[in-house]
Amino acid sequence: MNRFHGNGKLLLSGEYYVLDGAMALAVPTQKGQLLQVTYTPSAHRVLHWKSYDSNGQIWFEARFDIETFEALEGYVSQKSLVLQKILQTTRKISKNFLVGKEYVLVETFLEFPRLWGLGSSSTLIHNVAKWAGINAFDLLAKTMGGSGYDVACAESETPILYERHDGIPRTIPVDFNPPFKNQIYFVYLGKKQNSAEGISYYEKLKNLESKKDKLVEELSGITHKIVSATKLEEFEKLIAKHEEIIAENMAMQRVKELYFSDYWGEVKSLGAWGGDFVLVTSQKSKEETQAYFLEKGMDTFLTYDEMVKG
Repeated sequence: MNRFHGNGKLLLSGEYYVLDGAMALAVPTQKGQLLQVTYTPSAHRVLHWKSYDSNGQIWFEARFDIETFEALEGYVSQKSLVLQKILQTTRKISKNFLVGKEYVLVETFLEFPRLWGLGSSSTLIHNVAKWAGINAFDLLAKTMGGSGYDVACAESETPILYERHDGIPRTIPVDFNPPFKNQIYFVYLGKKQNSAEGISYYEKLKNLESKKDKLVEELSGITHKIVSATKLEEFEKLIAKHEEIIAENMAMQRVKELYFSDYWGEVKSLGAWGGDFVLVTSQKSKEETQAYFLEKGMDTFLTYDEMVKG
């Protein structure tokens, strides 16, 4: 039996513009996804895939021919097609991937709720790449696309600075452990966001081209200042400035204005705007802060240490 594990991810800064070279701050999460492979001698050359959610319930199951990775069921779901593409691409990169194997059972175990948006896809890419002994960034580029910060987090044990130049990823481990981390929380909005749709929207904004380099430089500068911030007030000013830049240049409204205009601290979107988690700061007690969001109907509230690894 082989086992592979990847961490979940959160993008704290540099969203959208990381696609064009902005330096981003990203953190691996405490919870991720496990992939377990069991090989069994059999007359049936089948890859049997079973995915379990964080409650131990099967949320996806499929069978593939081990030679071609063609689906063996009559009805082929969109999820099966995505997985098939990952498997077939893995075979193209690593010619001997599963060649000569008989019955292979793959079980994946999510440690966080699927709807949280912490990286069920990126942890899958990371784990399959580890299993096949190939480069996870290469597999990502040839299947799902994206900046790759999420795959970098899957591997990292600490927060990272992440950037891409000419399509080549660069990951720098960073000691992001602010003295005010007990005043940082993560709140789930309950509005699952599709990362691919966010990327597509960004790429369609042609009016950004003329000032993209300037914005990349400006956001990279903010990222470096966020990492070195020693006071909560400084951190809050930086994330507010970051939000204003994204909102203004992408014709979107800040999440604080949309839902939390009466909130006393700062609120920052994480990754593609519009859903999943937000980062919030507070100078009030944890209990008082949590009560505010509960009143808004948001009951998933995590401290910095509960969410972030390393």
